[in-house]
Amino acid sequence: MKDVNQLRNNTNFTLDGELYKVLNYHHNKTGRGGATIRVQVRNLRTGTIREMTFNSGDRVEDIHIETREVEYLFTDGEFLTFMDTETYEQPQLRQDLFGDDFLYLTENMQLKLLSYESEIIDYELPPNVDHEVTDAEMAVAGNTATGATKKVTTETGLQVQVPLFVEVGNKIRVDTRDGSYVTRV
Repeated sequence: MKDVNQLRNNTNFTLDGELYKVLNYHHNKTGRGGATIRVQVRNLRTGTIREMTFNSGDRVEDIHIETREVEYLFTDGEFLTFMDTETYEQPQLRQDLFGDDFLYLTENMQLKLLSYESEIIDYELPPNVDHEVTDAEMAVAGNTATGATKKVTTETGLQVQVPLFVEVGNKIRVDTRDGSYVTRV
């Protein structure tokens, strides 16, 4: 058991049989009375996000999440196939589990799958990925006071705002946390 005062961002716990990951933690101490702890959590099985409020001294059950390195192999349109780099097992996950993050995946890319009691519940993408630009808007530098940008499409269909000098065929590095352009590779 873990005291709710020990919860921090990215910690995992279970409550009433559901698995949660803390996205945002806030401790509030009023002038009189006990402290309250507000957390924004994501249900690791369903993906829903909700707010929870606890009183100081409440307890939740701590869980251990296992992490394993995998390599993305391919998709058949509905399922994504990965290969465990240690055991060579090939787990398959539904594509809708990844949502829009599916567009960051390229063949042979390394990522982490997180599991609880051998049930895969989450994933961790690397902080940056490199993609080749396959389509770019025509853009002309004009009288701009700030850095002008244009929209490009990468090999996986990901759309990114980039500086005007990026062209079709360039490789760009994209931040997977917010989908922003980092640099040309």
